[in-house]
Amino acid sequence: MKIFFTLILVISSYLAQAQDTLGYYNYARNYITINGMKVLGGLAIADIGVGAVGWANAKSDQNRSFYKMTTIYGAGDLLAAVLGTLNASGNTYKLSPAESIKAQRKIETTFIINASFDVVYLGAGFYVKHRGDVHNYAQLKGFGPAMIIQSAALLLFDGTMYGLQRSNGRGLRRFLEKNPITFTGKGIGMIYTM
Repeated sequence: MKIFFTLILVISSYLAQAQDTLGYYNYARNYITINGMKVLGGLAIADIGVGAVGWANAKSDQNRSFYKMTTIYGAGDLLAAVLGTLNASGNTYKLSPAESIKAQRKIETTFIINASFDVVYLGAGFYVKHRGDVHNYAQLKGFGPAMIIQSAALLLFDGTMYGLQRSNGRGLRRFLEKNPITFTGKGIGMIYTM
């Protein structure tokens, strides 16, 4: 009987340790996301402030257009930061292994797709600037550089966030490969990788 209780105690402590570590990767995913959204929100507020002041005080159509586009990007980034924070604020620390992998893939995919769009916007910015130069159109000459600067900053942000999330995802996958037995609080399961 002592051997049976000892075996149960060993299995229980192993399962509790494994679940705590799984919780670590879920916590890390949210921590990275929430802090990234704080950075994005701070940059967005700065863009809105600088853009609004510049827009109000601009002496030329080109400068007015530059600051107008900066303000628009700032507003979009602020909305993305708020939505990203709300999405990451849920209690995801007690996800099952399958749910954890799914959530990790989703956040990695989100940032890689965002980075892809940033590249498109960057190209669009160069095109708009070129069209403004060719046709001597002040509004496009202002919009283009603003789009280039904002898209490059967002590409750096999304690329960094993807790298951080990807690193967390690799750790999560390694952990699940090493710890195939899990406990969800409602049941015990085993992960088998094919």
